This record gives sequence, structure tokens and C-alpha cells, in this order.
Amino acid sequence: MDVTDAMDYSLGWNSLISIMVTVVCIGLSWWALQQFRFDLFLKQPRSAPAKMLQVLLSIALGYQTARFILDYFGWSRLLKGMF
Repeated sequence: MDVTDAMDYSLGWNSLISIMVTVVCIGLSWWALQQFRFDLFLKQPRSAPAKMLQVLLSIALGYQTARFILDYFGWSRLLKGMF
């Protein structure tokens, strides 16, 4: 296996892990938002636009959480270069 193949292999695994972490975080944010009382803020909390808002909030919150987790692990891997 040459260097190019090793880099492609590593990038592939990193991409797969990033996708999986992001999907899990979006799922967790969807699950957590189920406890939020949207009926206090929305006129029709059971309507299609209200559900779409919940989906979009889940994606935004889950993506940001995943970015934090992935960045944190990326930074921690870079720390070993200091020692």
C-alpha cells in the first residue's frame, strides 16, 4: 500500500466517522427536542410547518454538537505533536 492509498483509506474512515457522529447527534437532538413544549410558542404546534421547524432545529443543533465533538477529538489528536 503506497502513501496515496493510505491517505485515501484514512480520509475514507474519517469521513465515515464524521457522518456517523453527525447522524447520531441529529438523532439525539431530535429526541431531546421531543421534550420541548412547542405549543407555548407556536400557533399550531401539530401542523406540518411546526414539524418542519422541529426537524430544522434538530439538524442545526445536532450538526453544531457533532462539529464540537469532531473538532475536540481532532484537536486532541493534534496535541500529541507537542510532546
